[in-house]
Amino acid sequence: MSKRNFLEQEAPANYVAGLGRGATGFTTRSDIGPAREGPSEEAIKAALARRAEQQGLAPPTAYGADKKKDEDDENDPRFQDPENEVGLFAGGAYDEDDDEADRIYQTVDEKMEKRRKTQRELREKQEREEYEAKNPKIQQQFADLKRALSTVTDDEWANLPEVGDLTGRNRRARQAMRQKFYPTPDSVLAGAAGSSEFETSVQDDGAAAAASNQDQVDGTMTNFVNIGKAKTKVLEARLDRTVNATHTSSDSASGATNIDPKGYLTSLSRSTTQSAEQIGDIKRVRELLESVIRTNPKHGPGWIAAARLEEVAGKMVPARSVIQRGCEHCPKNEDVWLEAMRLNETDNAKIIAANAVKHNPKSIRLWVEAMKLESDPRAKKKVIRKALDIIPQSVVLWKEAVKLEPDPNDAKILLARAVELIPLSVELWLALARLETSENAQAVLNKARKAVPTSHEIWLAAARLQEQQGNAAKINVMKRAVQALARVEAMPSREDWIKEAEKCEDEGAPETCHAIIRETLGWGLEEDDGRRQIWMDDAESCIARGKYETARAIYAYALRIFYNKKNIWRSAAELEKNHGTKEALWSLLEKAVEACPQSEVLWMMLAKEKWQAGEVDAARIVLGNAFKQNPNNEDIWLAAVKLEAENQQHENARTLLTTARQEAGTDRVWIKSVAFERQQGNTDAALELVNEGLQMYPKADKLWMMKGQIYENENKLPPAREAYNAGTKACPKSVPLWLLLARLEEKAGVLVRARSVLDRARLAVPKSPELWCESVRIERRAGNAAQAKTLMAKALQECPHSGLLWAESIWYLEARTHRRPRLVEAIEKVGNDAVLYVAVARNFWAERKLPKALSWFEKAILVDPDYGDTWAWYWKFLQQHGSEEKREDVLSKLTVTEPRHGEVWQRVAKDPRARFKNSEEILKAVAKELDDQ
Repeated sequence: MSKRNFLEQEAPANYVAGLGRGATGFTTRSDIGPAREGPSEEAIKAALARRAEQQGLAPPTAYGADKKKDEDDENDPRFQDPENEVGLFAGGAYDEDDDEADRIYQTVDEKMEKRRKTQRELREKQEREEYEAKNPKIQQQFADLKRALSTVTDDEWANLPEVGDLTGRNRRARQAMRQKFYPTPDSVLAGAAGSSEFETSVQDDGAAAAASNQDQVDGTMTNFVNIGKAKTKVLEARLDRTVNATHTSSDSASGATNIDPKGYLTSLSRSTTQSAEQIGDIKRVRELLESVIRTNPKHGPGWIAAARLEEVAGKMVPARSVIQRGCEHCPKNEDVWLEAMRLNETDNAKIIAANAVKHNPKSIRLWVEAMKLESDPRAKKKVIRKALDIIPQSVVLWKEAVKLEPDPNDAKILLARAVELIPLSVELWLALARLETSENAQAVLNKARKAVPTSHEIWLAAARLQEQQGNAAKINVMKRAVQALARVEAMPSREDWIKEAEKCEDEGAPETCHAIIRETLGWGLEEDDGRRQIWMDDAESCIARGKYETARAIYAYALRIFYNKKNIWRSAAELEKNHGTKEALWSLLEKAVEACPQSEVLWMMLAKEKWQAGEVDAARIVLGNAFKQNPNNEDIWLAAVKLEAENQQHENARTLLTTARQEAGTDRVWIKSVAFERQQGNTDAALELVNEGLQMYPKADKLWMMKGQIYENENKLPPAREAYNAGTKACPKSVPLWLLLARLEEKAGVLVRARSVLDRARLAVPKSPELWCESVRIERRAGNAAQAKTLMAKALQECPHSGLLWAESIWYLEARTHRRPRLVEAIEKVGNDAVLYVAVARNFWAERKLPKALSWFEKAILVDPDYGDTWAWYWKFLQQHGSEEKREDVLSKLTVTEPRHGEVWQRVAKDPRARFKNSEEILKAVAKELDDQ
């Protein structure tokens, strides 16, 4: 609602126009009614009386108060109201206007007070926060430590050491120990450095001999170097012992005085008591445990702990006595009986076992241990069968009884009886099925399925049985299994089924593995759940775990649903290529090109596999079919050209290129045509093609580069310069063109022009690490080290995250002693970069730290396996310090990876003279060129 104009608003209460200028109300004939009058005398009296009552004062004199009393009050300064108006404003009567004014002023005051309160509270809050930040409370200082306490385990709480004696009871003894303490002599520490407890020596033989001679000459001389190294050795040995003790007894208490309320009995091992011996606390532990068993004699763990303490202390008789007393006090505790059986000899242990099973006839562990005490198989059977008479529902006892039977027929009889008594034990049913023949096993599994309808393990056993009989293709057991398990709501999840399929693959049941995936992979997934990506992730996870058959089954199922998805076909083909057979790969790719005839990648994969297998004619047929499906596809044209060129069919290749330029005349086809003629040594034809191609594609920077390189190879520098200059004008963003032009000028000996070219290049392509690096290299090759460092500083400011610049700076512009800290700084700024990792590896190589160099070379390859220069440096390293096996492994991986990039790699690989070289030959050529740098 908009605010009304001031003149259109209603007048306030008691408003009289002109009253402030001395005017009074009057009435004229034109007035409708009489003018408003002021408040009446009665109203004024009532208002003054209310105000006096609110202030706790007597009414004014004019309205009934004692005049004398008012005069006394006015004269008495104690009762003077500081708010009463005196002097100029005295004598005024309080009316409705005054009351309204007071309310208005009060409203304004409250509003201002509220505004000031908000600002004041904000200022006070800021001041309080600053004060608390500068002067934190004790509670705040230890807040992070309190939060860390939530991660402390029960074992760590139990391992906290006791505080010791705080009463002063042993104060004199401690003072005496302090007085008797002497620091370890330096000779002892120096002798410890060469003892057999540590590594050979702390210094070289020559230095040791010199130190020994010096000590003999002057006995007062102290070799502080030896002492410091000895102390370091002692500290390392102590730390090693601590770490080993922590690993070997991580589940036991750190001291025998610490008691775990849940499991200190079972964790009180030899290592625990030995730790107690080391700190001289066995007596104290014994007193503590005696207190425990005396306070609560029915507490079995206390008796076991006391017996183990005596055992490790070497007192077997007291240990057996203590545990015997424990058996008497805790006859129902099977742990105490088991400990007594362990501590006694075999004959006594049998007697103890007999008493134990008398007191605990339902204890399976006692019966099993009693059986193990017997050495005669017949006695073992007798014990276990007696146990089965008492506990016929124990699966553990039945399994032990079956293990004791050497005859499979007797074992089958026992298992038949076991499944009658325990029909819900899947484990016993499966054991019985494994012992039966194929026909009887099928009947057993049918009974097991009826007894335990919720068990998927029985269905899997049935499927594997059908696979063994050769009926897996005829009888789809898994389909019935899914229906039956879904009917009783016992269907496992997709992830569980994949794990079962992997288990079947490990156990040699591939058909069952495929059946599981085929029937369960889509369980619980809808069409809009992103099934394709989920199945692709499942297959990749299986490949990562080495379960290739399971991944193959997942791809097969996904291809049945998504038959026309070429990425699934490619992933399946990669699986067969890396982990399958050649025939399986061919069959898969043939199905793939039928499903996706417009995918040139699949066609070329099939043609390449045929060609690499030596079937050139079959590869030609594949490419011919690909032409029919993709008539104007440049990739297929170029693949056909490559096939003919690699098989020395140059005329066929030239004819194909001519046809390709007419039907699919892209710039790439023209580039390949020029490259083919250059490889054949036909310079004139190549130059003619490149000029013709530039008329059609003036923005193709590679054509300009090839034109300049043709002239440069013929040592025609002015035409080459002209070609490069024209190329930079047509393609100003092409960094390789600028680099070729700058190197041409440097080759011609005109460094000023080379610098000018690179300056113009950096303006056209800002923040290019390659251009900055080339500028630095030109100055470095010219011997201007100071200018190179200046340019490198600017380059690193422009491109701080370039591994190429950091590697160039550290390797060529830094002193050898400064390389390592600069490498650390570079890695922190750049992160994962293959060029930088190679620089780190080369630095370790120069420092003769070969294992570290090897590790960093491998890291560089993992970061970017497509960077060929990394492979070349690694090969160069292995030639000097690697084994033959390692070099063969690198060559095999190189053949699979086929790197295509790299500063030196590309220059060597794209040389027309290297047209028939494979990856191994290019690797060796690049390594040789690195040697010449």
